[in-house]
Amino acid sequence: MFDLPALEAAAALVHSHMPPTPQYRWPLLAARTGCEVWVKHENHTPTGAFKLRGGLVYLERLKRERPDCPGIVSATRGNHGQSLAYAGARFGVPVTIVAPHGNSVEKNAAMRAFGATLVEHGRDFDEAREHAEALAAELGLEFAPSFAPDLVKGVATYALELFRAAPKLDAVYVPIGLGSGICGLIMARDLLGVSTEIVGVQSTAANAYALSLAAGHVVPTNSADTYADGMATRIPDPGAFEFIRRGAARIVEVTDDEVAEAIRIYWNDTHNLAEGAGAAPLAALLQERERMQGRRAGVILCGGNIDLALFRSWVLGTP
Repeated sequence: MFDLPALEAAAALVHSHMPPTPQYRWPLLAARTGCEVWVKHENHTPTGAFKLRGGLVYLERLKRERPDCPGIVSATRGNHGQSLAYAGARFGVPVTIVAPHGNSVEKNAAMRAFGATLVEHGRDFDEAREHAEALAAELGLEFAPSFAPDLVKGVATYALELFRAAPKLDAVYVPIGLGSGICGLIMARDLLGVSTEIVGVQSTAANAYALSLAAGHVVPTNSADTYADGMATRIPDPGAFEFIRRGAARIVEVTDDEVAEAIRIYWNDTHNLAEGAGAAPLAALLQERERMQGRRAGVILCGGNIDLALFRSWVLGTP
């Protein structure tokens, strides 16, 4: 899809808008897992999630190639929409975002604050995406997908930072929503020629990629009923599935209870607040602690944008 110089150019673009995020080795996490744990803190970006990187690369290319572009429309559960809104404001491109009904109140507020026009439609991400495509055709706007080469190249810059800053990692655990995060990680690993295993993580209640990997072809599901909204995808992207099939070692499925416990552990051990998808890699590592004994693991804390009400009810079990 791209080469190392192109990835380094994307990193330079991203770093002109935000500094590299840190990767820290946390001793309390090591004590819990029996291995050395490096956390890539994508919750420290200006939007609180890794997606910002892809949005910057996507909008920079679009504005450069189509300076008269009237605007873009996309669908999201929150972090992708925030990234496009943030980047659109910086490159002067109007952004319309479709989010499903019942989406995170705080993520919706953040998208509006970054400058997006927000439309609520559908019962889940996939229905919102279908409506966004229809709106793009109706209004003459550019449809911005959630998985595309620019987005993968942009988010792959976090993997470039991680692999160059941390010691050699035996495995990196990364959540799978539609797939840009794990695909960027696979591509950066391959371009740098390192041997780290890439382990995808999905919810047991939204496991379309895990089912697809087992079947050898794309398998959609009828629901994606998880509190970890960043992983709530029913229909795998065929291009992302091929990257994952070729480049991932395996996919680990985690329950919402395991994710909630990982959120609590992040707060107790690092004083970082993780959203559901952000904590899922740690939940998977805890599930595989025997396999990883004495080894060195990376976990992608891809975002920290969890609603306070959801944190109270799901993670703390309080009204």
